[in-house]
Amino acid sequence: MNDSTATTMRSRPVTGLTERLPGPEPQTTAQSTTQVSGETSTIAHLLQMAPRGLALAVDPAGGALVQTVRGIRGPDGIEVTREGRSLRYAAITALGLARLDPAVQREVLGGRTAAELAVDCAVQARPDHDLGAVALACWARAEAAEEYDPGLVARLLTALGSGQPHATVTVGWAMTAAVAAARVTDDRRITQRVIQQARRRLVAEQGPTGLYPHQLPGVPGRRARGLRAHVGSFADQVYPLQALARAAGLTGDESLLAAAERTAARLVALQGRAGQWWWHYDARDGTVVERYPVYSVHQHGMAPMVLHDLAAAGGTDHGAAIEAGVAWLERHPETVEEMMSDRFGLVWRKVGRREPRKAARGLGALATAVRPGTAVPGLDKLLPAGVVDHECRPYELAWLLYAWAAPEEEKR
Repeated sequence: MNDSTATTMRSRPVTGLTERLPGPEPQTTAQSTTQVSGETSTIAHLLQMAPRGLALAVDPAGGALVQTVRGIRGPDGIEVTREGRSLRYAAITALGLARLDPAVQREVLGGRTAAELAVDCAVQARPDHDLGAVALACWARAEAAEEYDPGLVARLLTALGSGQPHATVTVGWAMTAAVAAARVTDDRRITQRVIQQARRRLVAEQGPTGLYPHQLPGVPGRRARGLRAHVGSFADQVYPLQALARAAGLTGDESLLAAAERTAARLVALQGRAGQWWWHYDARDGTVVERYPVYSVHQHGMAPMVLHDLAAAGGTDHGAAIEAGVAWLERHPETVEEMMSDRFGLVWRKVGRREPRKAARGLGALATAVRPGTAVPGLDKLLPAGVVDHECRPYELAWLLYAWAAPEEEKR
């Protein structure tokens, strides 16, 4: 549910954050020993920035997480506005902030801890019709608060067993939530059934090269219709990859790890020469449908997070691909503008094409629907990339923290 209200404010300092954050030494995740050797300074810098940026995403009036922080030109110079609300983003924020010292969590959240935010998200998710929000809230409560939520787990099982189609991202989140919930309960019967239901859908609909479409049918093998039915976004690939890797780590099932490996291998093979993780893919033949926009969170947060999980589960270590993706934040060839804003502690959302709304995506989907692997001729000249989207959403900074900041229990 979104709130259309917007609040304008200037950047405000969050006292005490800097000295409590990780220093410039190499960062490792809890899931993997993979390090970004050449880009350690970039990650360290981002880890210093992220709590300041997340603090801007907290509405001071009520403490809720907003959907978007946007940079705009105001009467007194550049300002940022807060816009909307997102339960999904709040749950992801709880997951990311749980990696930091509780004192930093309270400064960012106006007195609350990540665990308290996670429990609040779980309460809000109970009547929510958004299954993605339910899955993320269940996951956040299990990891950030170390609490099992039987009601949310039961909702995931009912939804996955309903025979209805679901977004690929949502099924991935449901599986990861069940894995997290299984680690904080002695009774794993329901969580195991959620994992089995999600596995059934993900394995059945994985394409021959390891990639997924945007939606998974309720009945395996029943293909969705439409010009974009074959297209899946980067998110549609990485969240199933993460779920399968984590489920493999929990169960020891090598077939789950093999499925995750296929997805990772194809994404890495398709990575851009400057480290870009592209936007849209054809699940049928594993080709790129549309490259742009390139999203910053894919580079610094989502790709590192899931590839770390893959390595931790015993899969391939894709450290070089992670390093290349992080390097794009500093050495992006599409624009001379900076993607990281020290002034506000934000990372700007993406670099896209100069185009009417999603025109290139539509052209790519149409061309590949007619013939897989077809590229639209002259697209880069007609709709060149280089437009920076000056907004940042809290989940983006939260995934950055989740990917790179060690959990509190590992620091003790």
